[in-house]
This record gives sequence, structure tokens and C-alpha cells, in this order.
Amino acid sequence: MSTPISNLSLEQLKIAISIREQIEALQTQLDNLASGSASTYRGKTGRHMSPAARARISAGMRAKWAARKGIAPKLKKRKMSAAGRAAIRAAQKLRWAKVKAGK
Repeated sequence: MSTPISNLSLEQLKIAISIREQIEALQTQLDNLASGSASTYRGKTGRHMSPAARARISAGMRAKWAARKGIAPKLKKRKMSAAGRAAIRAAQKLRWAKVKAGK
């Protein structure tokens, strides 16, 4: 006793669609078993990436594409501490004192 689809209510159509999807999923599983590949989609595996890791990966990819396009990466300007400058200044004074003493 087959009822034409045009006579079914909306709720009955939804149920029919869900049954059809279940049949298709079972058919796919059956085909996988028959073909020897028993791998099926199991959903998310529970592996999560931290935001810091995602930022490192995206920064690396940006650098990779910039290098491929020939764009130089923007480097931060390094600043020398006052103590570092003073040490270099003192070393230069000693060098020049040696040079002047040698003349």
C-alpha cells in the first residue's frame, strides 16, 4: 500500500528524509566493508591547538609566502642600551688612544 508523496504531511516528509539518509549511510558502510576499506569518518579526534601555536604557524606561513614573493620581512629596529653604548664608546677611546700613542 503505497501512498503518493503529494499526500504526505510535512512531518511525514521529514521522517521519510531522515530514514532515507540513514539508509544511504548504511549503504555507504556496507560498500566500505565490501571494498575492504573499513575506515569511516569518526568525527573530531579531540586534538586542539592553542592560540599561541596557531599564531606561530600563521606567522611562519606569512614569512614563507613573503619569501616566495620576494618581500623582505619587516624587522624590529633593535635598540642598544645606554650601558652598551657606553662600553663601545670606552673601547673606541682606548683604541684611538693606542693609535695616537703609536704615532
